[in-house]
Amino acid sequence: MISLCARLQIERLGQRGEGIARGPDGLVFIPYALPGETIVAEVDGARGRLVEIATASPERIPAFCRYFSDCGGCAVQTLASHAYAQWKRSLLLGALTQAGVKGQVEALADAHGEGRRRATFHARYDSHGRAAAGFMQSRAHRIVEIETCPILAPSMSGAPRVARAIAEALAESAKPLDILCTATSSGLDVDVRGHGPLGESATKRLVETALAQDLARLSNHGEIVVLQRAPLLAMGRAMVAPPSGAFLQATEAGEKLLAARVCEAVAGSGRIADLFAGVGTFSLRMAEFAQIHAIDLEEPALSALAKAAAVQGLLPVEIEARDLFRRPFSAQEAAHYDAVVFDPPRAGAEQQARALASSRTPLVVAVSCNVQTFARDAAILCAGGYEIARIEPIDQFRHSPHVEIVGIFRRPTQKSRRARRLLG
Repeated sequence: MISLCARLQIERLGQRGEGIARGPDGLVFIPYALPGETIVAEVDGARGRLVEIATASPERIPAFCRYFSDCGGCAVQTLASHAYAQWKRSLLLGALTQAGVKGQVEALADAHGEGRRRATFHARYDSHGRAAAGFMQSRAHRIVEIETCPILAPSMSGAPRVARAIAEALAESAKPLDILCTATSSGLDVDVRGHGPLGESATKRLVETALAQDLARLSNHGEIVVLQRAPLLAMGRAMVAPPSGAFLQATEAGEKLLAARVCEAVAGSGRIADLFAGVGTFSLRMAEFAQIHAIDLEEPALSALAKAAAVQGLLPVEIEARDLFRRPFSAQEAAHYDAVVFDPPRAGAEQQARALASSRTPLVVAVSCNVQTFARDAAILCAGGYEIARIEPIDQFRHSPHVEIVGIFRRPTQKSRRARRLLG
């Protein structure tokens, strides 16, 4: 298809942060254009490339990063903060409306804090074996090499340099790499994916790189290559040593805010089931006032949780390794708990939500990083008789279209149903 230049009026921002306009052949999606703007774009079907801004939005502000619009890490940097917050909240509102879920949605809560404490860098090699390490270009497979990233926490300032050094150390294989860097209280924890098994020479070069960069730990596909210091993260009263590549919330502020919301919701509960518990983001904090049954598929994560839970001052944390997608926590099991918390991967937990919807558990707290799957699971809980007590969007992925959500669902009591009938 031949690309043509067209003058377009941007109506709104889409789910990926792109401007949406009506072209002669239907909707056109133009990254980095803002609502209310008149632009000139190069159009190829439904995709557009911003060429010129004829009339700028009054909400447009300067981008703060020199890589913006080249690097694909941030989708929206030039939208004023109040309009940005409205857009992010609207992503959740739209998903709930589409799923038929009615409930008050709180204002967007900021949880960026000092910035992202983890990031995945990509490394690729040219025909001469030269390494390029950084983030992927928007809508392309080219690596944008970066020196600094302003959305990363100060503790991650050395991560771009580390990614380049690792890419150069493994250049002999010329295999595309994903390099996950996480800031911990002990230093950077790095897990390399894509290389496959390491030979003797590659192992030696990685060891030298880890020592030169003073990494706390360096792993290859989860297998430890160098361990200088155990990577540690504080979670409530406990200190967790997560396994290589384990799931963690993107920002420290985000983790603390999500955990605070969950703990506020389940306060007063004596026994709580924590589904998809991971390394204990919620379990370790809830164990300060309740007995916890923590369930997850990943045994290394559960092992880290169990060790961390041995700290003085926490109530018992029961650990269970279980695939909740194949064998959801049943309504009969849930009957023994005052509350159930679940925080599944982006795909959500449809079957688990169905099992909980048929339970008599008085309180369910759902945490999610995907508005569509959260809305689907919320609809299932509501269809099972739960009522929405609170839904709050939380922004720890600033400048991206990703939104964290905490939803609190309560089973109405006979007394509350009677009171509603009396009120009309």
